[in-house]
Amino acid sequence: MTNIPKEKTLDSSVKLLLEGFPFLQRRFRKFNSDIFETRLLLQKVVCLHGPEGAALFYDNEYFKRNGAVPKRVQKTLTGENALHTMDDAAHRHRKEMFMSVMSQESIKRLLDLMAAQWQAYTLEWETMDRVVLFDEVREIMCRGACAWTGVPLKESEVSKRADDFVARVDAFGAVGPRHWRGRFARIRSEKWIARIIEQVRNGELQVQEGTPAHTVAWHRDLNGELLDQHMAAVELINLIRPIVAIARYITFSALALHQFPVYRQRILAGEENYVEYFVQEVRRYYPFAPFLGARARSDFEWQGYEFEEGQLVLLDVYGTLHDERLWERPTAFSPERFKYWKGSKFDFIPQGGGDYDSGHRCAGEWITIEVMKQAVAFLTEAIEYRVPNQDLHYSLRRMPTYPKSGFVISNVRRTGKLPAAFASVPPAASHAATAAPQRCPFLG
Repeated sequence: MTNIPKEKTLDSSVKLLLEGFPFLQRRFRKFNSDIFETRLLLQKVVCLHGPEGAALFYDNEYFKRNGAVPKRVQKTLTGENALHTMDDAAHRHRKEMFMSVMSQESIKRLLDLMAAQWQAYTLEWETMDRVVLFDEVREIMCRGACAWTGVPLKESEVSKRADDFVARVDAFGAVGPRHWRGRFARIRSEKWIARIIEQVRNGELQVQEGTPAHTVAWHRDLNGELLDQHMAAVELINLIRPIVAIARYITFSALALHQFPVYRQRILAGEENYVEYFVQEVRRYYPFAPFLGARARSDFEWQGYEFEEGQLVLLDVYGTLHDERLWERPTAFSPERFKYWKGSKFDFIPQGGGDYDSGHRCAGEWITIEVMKQAVAFLTEAIEYRVPNQDLHYSLRRMPTYPKSGFVISNVRRTGKLPAAFASVPPAASHAATAAPQRCPFLG
């Protein structure tokens, strides 16, 4: 047997918080290995890196998700005992619920709703001295997501609800005040959506059949029982919250357009598929998810390394996306790399790897890509604006992260052009690892 390289430490949790996204990557380089062992939260953890590690991590024969998502993450980001913690038949059955609302027609409706919000917000931006893009986009995403799911959203509550969804995402890698803000946000949002579920079930709120609110409210588990009201609320939120989270990617897209203006010009020139290449590079280059977790189903051996039943394993997402063995000049922003990219399901993993249908890959990344493409088209074609002096730095020690200023723009003016991305849903992505199936489960 081959010994797994071990970090000599009683616990590295504090170092993880201090180092942030590069924590795993630095140790893989230190050990010159795609596998090493450390201790986090007082337990032994095996860490994997690269395509071969990802292929193992996403093999359902060896790994499960139950017990892998820490309670502190469930109590902020995902909600407790949600789809993310399920395996096997129960996972497939719950995931089919999400798949059922992810038809191409449904996704087109979501994009149409988003397009209307972008245009409405533009009118207001023209009257504002300064626009904090991240703050505005999270409202656009929240409004569009709620309208798409069938969840009523009062005008007076838009900012508050968007803030709560953002706080839940913001809490997953935090301790102290950020973490507790996420916990309180979870309680508020679950209470709000549980009331919506109750109204749908008692007929007080009429929602169209086939919408997410209707589908989740009337979904039955493997035993034929309706989800309890709280669990139904958790899963409906797990359709809304990830869409609001796309605001981070869109803000990074705006940052890339500003820092690398040559690519704005290439987009405006209408180069074929260039918006898609740009969006994919944003997802690779900028930090979003640092790592993902799973637990070993049983004892097994892989490449001479022994894994124990129940072993917690982390997959290095950030490091794999910035590995010079996989990506030429990984620290450079270069959308062109995706014009010729012929990767696998396990090297480009900003939102997970493996299969959409049979595994835990977030097939909703296709939605993320299309919503981002629509946003990039809007920012390049539909409006003109200035980017005043501000702090555009984003810290890799902060998980999750985004530009410190929120990306401020000013002197916003409409161009009078309506991007083609606002008219219809583009065809499915051409790349094998991101092509959408006919129905797309939003969650893993």
